[in-house]
Amino acid sequence: MTKQAKTSTVLLLLLLITPCLLRAQKKELSQARTYIKSGKNLEQAERLMTDLRKDPKNRDNEKILVTWYESVRGQYLAANQRMYLKQSQDTAAFFELVRRQFGILESLDSLDARPNKKGRVELEYRDKHAQALNALRPNLFNGGTFHTRKGNWQKAFDFMECYMDCARQPLFAAYDYAHKDSRMAEAAFWATSAGHKMQNPTLTLRYAEQALADSSKAQFTLQYMCKAHQWAGDEAAYVKTLRRGFEKFPEFYYFFPRLNDYYTAHGQYEEALAIADHVVSINDSNQLALLAKSTALLALERYEESIHVANRLLDLNDSIAEPYFNVGSAYLNMALKLDELKDREKLRDTYQKARIYMERYRLLMPEEKQKWGPALYRIYLNLNLGKQFDEIDRLLKK
Repeated sequence: MTKQAKTSTVLLLLLLITPCLLRAQKKELSQARTYIKSGKNLEQAERLMTDLRKDPKNRDNEKILVTWYESVRGQYLAANQRMYLKQSQDTAAFFELVRRQFGILESLDSLDARPNKKGRVELEYRDKHAQALNALRPNLFNGGTFHTRKGNWQKAFDFMECYMDCARQPLFAAYDYAHKDSRMAEAAFWATSAGHKMQNPTLTLRYAEQALADSSKAQFTLQYMCKAHQWAGDEAAYVKTLRRGFEKFPEFYYFFPRLNDYYTAHGQYEEALAIADHVVSINDSNQLALLAKSTALLALERYEESIHVANRLLDLNDSIAEPYFNVGSAYLNMALKLDELKDREKLRDTYQKARIYMERYRLLMPEEKQKWGPALYRIYLNLNLGKQFDEIDRLLKK
């Protein structure tokens, strides 16, 4: 058979098959409409339409989309009535029926907005469908909170995303949700929270900036953003967001300790001192900030100041161990700067002060031998305390 003959055969087959396919499509559309009109077998009506849409040729068929929407709308109305009458109804399935309507009509609106043969856009469905979906839209938010309570984090994210996505859909342009919907920021927060629960950095960060507009939860949003940057391995963004969180919420439990730890671990003691000073300026009884300030001053060799701040902390709470270590260490370091001949009395007095604090630290933290052991070894050696020195010497040798 020649190439031309083969081509002619293929065309003939297409001409024969196409009318058959169209007849089958009409039959399924007719059957679905019958189901819809009767109010029964609505799930089967939907299935007929979703099966038709599996064929790429039917993707742009408005009749199929309209019939699909009507079948889902009918299911929703029936489910809504069962809930109203307090009859048995799967709540998750109810919310899914709501969300499906949005997906269908947004697809239909995209087809509706295409220019006709004359290059004009003549919208047939938009006003009617936007009005219908606007009335249903609160149930997208409710569906998101429902799945949040159930711990269904991906579903919770999807519903909140669908709720927010309406703001960019041309279908809802008349409603201007971006500026007129006061719950957009809250929806963004719950989506961010769901992304955080899934430990998914991409989903956590997707709506995080928008979520910050919800001022009642902004500190948690910034915390989730920090975690997302950690998961993504972006240390620079992590530290930048920690700093951002600290500047807005200096006493929030999350930002200050981690920022202080970062600066301390990187030897940036001036920065650690600056943030501790800032917190103390807001609340001079903040115990964590006082400890961080004392530790930074110790690292900067500002021993007298470190001792003063640590003692201020101990006045507030004398059961915290670390201030004792800081004071003891400060006195030990001060002793190193004294002349053994010229400052003999002062040297002994300094070691005696170091002893008081370091022994108290040992009592509170007996398991921290690697910290108090070498310190007490030096103290007992310089104070000629043989019995105590021998005990420490044995401990360290073990």
